[in-house]
Amino acid sequence: MILYPAIDLYEGKAVRLRQGRYDDMTVYDRDPASLALRMRDAGATHLHMVDLEGARSGSTANLALIEKIAAASGLFIELGGGIRSMETIQRYLDCGISRAILGTAAVENEQLLQAALETFGERIAVGVDLKDGCVAVRGWEEKSSWTAEAFFRHLTDLQVRTVICTDISRDGVLAGSNHALYAALTERYPIDLIASGGVSSLEDLRGLRALGMSGAILGRAYYSGAVTLEDALRAAAGEDGTEAGNDPEQEASRGKRGLL
Repeated sequence: MILYPAIDLYEGKAVRLRQGRYDDMTVYDRDPASLALRMRDAGATHLHMVDLEGARSGSTANLALIEKIAAASGLFIELGGGIRSMETIQRYLDCGISRAILGTAAVENEQLLQAALETFGERIAVGVDLKDGCVAVRGWEEKSSWTAEAFFRHLTDLQVRTVICTDISRDGVLAGSNHALYAALTERYPIDLIASGGVSSLEDLRGLRALGMSGAILGRAYYSGAVTLEDALRAAAGEDGTEAGNDPEQEASRGKRGLL
């Protein structure tokens, strides 16, 4: 399983939101480019980035900073936040981003999603952010009419390969990932699924790996010091000498698959 340390950008700084609320924001680093280099030097090969200003407004406010991070780090970077046109996708891919994540646009503009998949293929992922059982849009501030189950069926029909799925209720609160949700999704849909929201411990990462997740995003647990990036990378890769299937939370989730 690939570990994606997260850098969320707002006004040129690395921040974290609590459950997607812009009024509950913590600034963790005022130099995101240096932060990305420290993550790389700790062993990270992939990075998950979100332009929070873009997620709200559809702008590319942090484009220059994103290009700087991509050039300096050389990491595989997936980026989301405000990507709502083919032109914006092209701009980000041209500036060194490896994979563009469509969130609101994937929900509201099927024509754009289809065109992006046809043009850019595996360099397109879809971000599915779940709030009260529905897919949220516009920086998590609005709920769409799509239920989780219906939208995942829709993405499967469109042959989307990679989905980053966030349980907003778990995001930024160190409550642990929603293993039961991810277990149900991995069983039902032939998609490379990346878990986002709530990763709080090495045991959490081991449980996600045991579920067959393609990747997991590490945010507040890293920034708060709950886990080190080096240890998290080893746990995600199964290189820490611990058997993933022994995670009690993951075992408990086996009986709770019908949560969609």
